[in-house]
Amino acid sequence: MTTIGFIGLGIMGTPMALNLQKAGHSLTTSKHRKAPAKELLDGGLKVLDTPADVAKAAEIVILMLPDTPQVKDVLFAENGVASGLSEGKLVIDMSSISPIETKAFARKIRDLGAEYVDAPVSGGEVGAKAATLTIMAGGSQAAFERAKPLFELMGKNITLVGDCGDGQVAKVANQIIVALNIAAVSEALVFAAKAGADPARVRSALMGGFASSRILEVHGERMIKRTFDPGFRIELHQKDLNLALEGARGLSLALPNTASTQQLFHSMVANGEGGLDHSGLVRALERLANHTVA
Repeated sequence: MTTIGFIGLGIMGTPMALNLQKAGHSLTTSKHRKAPAKELLDGGLKVLDTPADVAKAAEIVILMLPDTPQVKDVLFAENGVASGLSEGKLVIDMSSISPIETKAFARKIRDLGAEYVDAPVSGGEVGAKAATLTIMAGGSQAAFERAKPLFELMGKNITLVGDCGDGQVAKVANQIIVALNIAAVSEALVFAAKAGADPARVRSALMGGFASSRILEVHGERMIKRTFDPGFRIELHQKDLNLALEGARGLSLALPNTASTQQLFHSMVANGEGGLDHSGLVRALERLANHTVA
């Protein structure tokens, strides 16, 4: 079994790390303001002082962090992962961050004699717990093959998209599709409710037709039951759409529907709802429709 450093034990990282631990791998992490889950500690997780200590102790270091600045800090700040790496080690970043910055991070890590794979995921907390995440990887074939046995403990649909950064490109594309589908389901259910129909029954009818989708199934149910505890927070999806729109500007590319959905996310954050699950986007459309749900 492998000694794995896992930095970023939040909503997604904790169940992902648990799946690695249950398979027999030894896990280490670095100190953070929030203590790791008791289940991980009971399973033998070792908490070291710094990310550099984690890199020294582990053969493979996995990151699962909120955004590009956090990844940069954990990798390259004083006592960061990079300062603890030695030749032959592997860094796997499973965060969702900037494709451009990812390429730069990978070059720096490779210059140290280590390897780098970016492997953002889709599937949310449910997929993380069930080990059914979709994993979109970027890196060399050799590094991917080395990482793949670990990916198979955390996910099901695992694809090497291309070299470093291409996994992040795929994730940004994924987040565009998910956001626009959430907006579409929100609009449909608000329309149904304002027209006097039962949105739950409308959703059931749509599930049997061409409009059926995973978003309608899972997030549509959340909208109807008003269960907006975060599986994936609005503020994180807002961050991902920022990456999409920044990339689009650099490519001289128009993403009009992404831009309009981002405005809805902005309105949610402005109303103090950035911590809700992204299915809570329906609230923004309900406000625009002057529609109150009991």
